[in-house]
Amino acid sequence: QVQLVESGGGLVQAGDSLRLSCAASGGPFSRYGMGWFRQAPGKEREFVAAFSWTGANRYYADSVKGRFTISRDNAKNTMYLQMSSLKPEDTAVYYCAADLGGTGSRLQALYEHWGQGTQVTVSS
Repeated sequence: QVQLVESGGGLVQAGDSLRLSCAASGGPFSRYGMGWFRQAPGKEREFVAAFSWTGANRYYADSVKGRFTISRDNAKNTMYLQMSSLKPEDTAVYYCAADLGGTGSRLQALYEHWGQGTQVTVSS
């Protein structure tokens, strides 16, 4: 019943900023841990950021710490990933995920709901 839809991806230049959105339905999401992951062609899917929907916990991969910020808007049932100082190595398909009963984790095996992904391409 849970559905996640990502949007906001696109083609940008190195150093630019971009905000990804994840529209969620089928909550209540106060009971979920939420995360962002990404996957480049030929690469393993990797953790980017995660939090509990209530906002008590926030975690970031070392590769994006200080550049990316995860947040949510309760009124819109939408989670965001604000990305700044983008680098070519950030190029990937970005996915949002939900974990019922979770508090936000870097372990993708814990997430049972996934969106379709949105492409982010960073050109140098």
